[in-house]
Amino acid sequence: MLISPAMNPALREARFEADDALDDAGARRAVAAAAAGEVPVADHRAHGPSVRCRQTAEALGLTTTTGPARPEAALRDWDMGRWRGRRLSEVSASEPAAVSAWLTDPAAAPHGGESLLDLTARVGALLESPAWTGGRLLAVVEPAVVRAALLHALGLPMETFWRLDVAPLTLTELSGRSGRWNLLCGRPLG
Repeated sequence: MLISPAMNPALREARFEADDALDDAGARRAVAAAAAGEVPVADHRAHGPSVRCRQTAEALGLTTTTGPARPEAALRDWDMGRWRGRRLSEVSASEPAAVSAWLTDPAAAPHGGESLLDLTARVGALLESPAWTGGRLLAVVEPAVVRAALLHALGLPMETFWRLDVAPLTLTELSGRSGRWNLLCGRPLG
């Protein structure tokens, strides 16, 4: 089960993530979801290493139940290299050919970070890892990680990545096992 983190300034401003904290509204919404009992029970809890994922996990109570959620480096956000912290509109204006390549070629990494292929391979390897196949896992992860997990689990074509919207503070459930995954699409929390 994957929960996308609550709202933060980078998302509101259409900027590539730069490890911003949650904004007040995002934090309140996550606390409300926890208070309403909307957070699923899981055997294992984890979160991406970003401030936003950690703060969302804390607000949802994942660090205070039967043990803390653990940060997992493999669940980190898509590495946007030198575009990190910049607005998409700014990068599109200054580097239109690079943005076009990034959006159309899954192997392209004009920003100097990870390609879409690299991101999907990293997340897919974690999904297939024996350490992640026992019991119910709940992880707070960036939207790009949710999208990459769906591509891998369902065997979707890479271009589908750009057609998957992952709203803040939604639950996406993958059930099954390696080679045979089922999907319950994003349910809003809070």
